[in-house]
Amino acid sequence: MSDLQEERLLEEVRDAYGLVRVLEVGDYRFLEFGEAIEQSCVFTRDPSWLEYDYTRAMLVGALCHSAPESALFLGLGAGNLTQACLSFLPLEDVEVIELRPDVPRLAMQYLGLTDDPRLTIRIGDALELLDSAESADLIFVDLYTDTGPAVGHLAWKFLENCQQRLNPGGWLVINQWGTDDGKPLGAALLRGLYHRHYWEIPVKEGNVILLVPADLDQQLDHDAVEARAEALAPRLRYSLQSLLDVIRPAS
Repeated sequence: MSDLQEERLLEEVRDAYGLVRVLEVGDYRFLEFGEAIEQSCVFTRDPSWLEYDYTRAMLVGALCHSAPESALFLGLGAGNLTQACLSFLPLEDVEVIELRPDVPRLAMQYLGLTDDPRLTIRIGDALELLDSAESADLIFVDLYTDTGPAVGHLAWKFLENCQQRLNPGGWLVINQWGTDDGKPLGAALLRGLYHRHYWEIPVKEGNVILLVPADLDQQLDHDAVEARAEALAPRLRYSLQSLLDVIRPAS
C-alpha cells in the first residue's frame, strides 16, 4: 500500500469496551480498537483474501483436519478468517462468539463478511458462552482487545474447555501473543495444559499460532496438510509453504 493513499474513516463507534473504528486506505479496510490499534485488515476486492501471515497460519491449522464440517470462532474481528474458511473449507455449520455487538454489524456492512446461511453469530463473552456452544471439528481462539490478548489466552480452565469442545479428530487453533524470545505467551502453562502435545507456527507479526489436537493419540500429518495446502493454492492465489516450513513441535 502506498503511504500517499488517503485514509478515510468509514464509521466510528464507542461501546462499553471503548472505541471501534473502520478505516479505508485504497483497496484495504481496517478494523481498529482503541486509538489506532489495528485488529484486522481486509482486501475489499476479495474479502476471503488473507493479508497477514497470522491469519494464513490459522488457515494452515484448519487444514490439519481432512474434512471439517463444523467450526467455532471465539472472537470475530473483521471476519476475514471466518470468511476465508466459509469460502475454502467444506464447512456446513459455523458459529461465532463475539463480545462486542457492533463488530459483526461492521464486519458485514464494511468488511465483506457475508450473511451465509451456515453462519450463526452470538454476542457475549466467550469464556461464559463456550459451554453452551456446539462441539466442533475446528475451534479458533482469537480474543484481542486494544491492550493485547484477552484473559482467555492465559485462562487454564477456558483453554482446557476449548480442547474438550472439539469433536474426535478436531483441532484447536490459537492466535497466541508472542514473547521476545519467540515463544508463545504462557508457554509453561500451555506445555502443562496440553502435555507438550501441540505444534507452533511463529509468524512475522510476532504472534505464535498454536495447533492443538483433540487428544494425545492424534498427530499432525505434515505431508497431508502440505498436500491440502498445495491443492488449495490456486483458489487462494498464494502459497502457504513458507508457513508449513516453520511448523515446530511445542517449544
